[in-house]
Amino acid sequence: MKTEIRLAGTGGQGVILASVILAEAAGVHEGRFVVQTQSYGPEARGGASRADLIIADEPILYPKCRKLDVLVCLSQLAAEKYLDDLKVRGTAVIDSFYVRECPREGAICVPMTETARAELGRELFTNIVMLGVLAQITRAVKLESLEKAVANRAPAKTLELNKKALALGWQLGMSRGSKG
Repeated sequence: MKTEIRLAGTGGQGVILASVILAEAAGVHEGRFVVQTQSYGPEARGGASRADLIIADEPILYPKCRKLDVLVCLSQLAAEKYLDDLKVRGTAVIDSFYVRECPREGAICVPMTETARAELGRELFTNIVMLGVLAQITRAVKLESLEKAVANRAPAKTLELNKKALALGWQLGMSRGSKG
């Protein structure tokens, strides 16, 4: 099985870090084949940011996403720009705080930013909340694998909050229904 995933938002939302964590979870902790690429604007914060991943059970012959199975949008611009790259039956996971108008019917709207703010006190953890949501809804990786990857990547002083963010995301995803 092969899954093409794009995480998209704006600079400063942690999209690139989230993709690295997701790639580690699938590749290192699950022994799957993974390709991860990233693209971001020249602005440190506020510019477009995206990361593409291919997670597969067999060697990946072409390292770029062609038609996405999963698209996660953390900004309105990301939704407008990338929803056309999603397969007809692909899964769109949308942050309901920053994406006010979803141009695709059937998208799964989740309050990821609002949850990070309300439960963790900072928007900074939205990307980790998003990973929990993504894992629950798509089953692209196991929660345990993400927990290990987060533990490897999160600064020690924020590790407990990052673990809580992942668990909150998993719960949010559960309330939205999973494909597994």
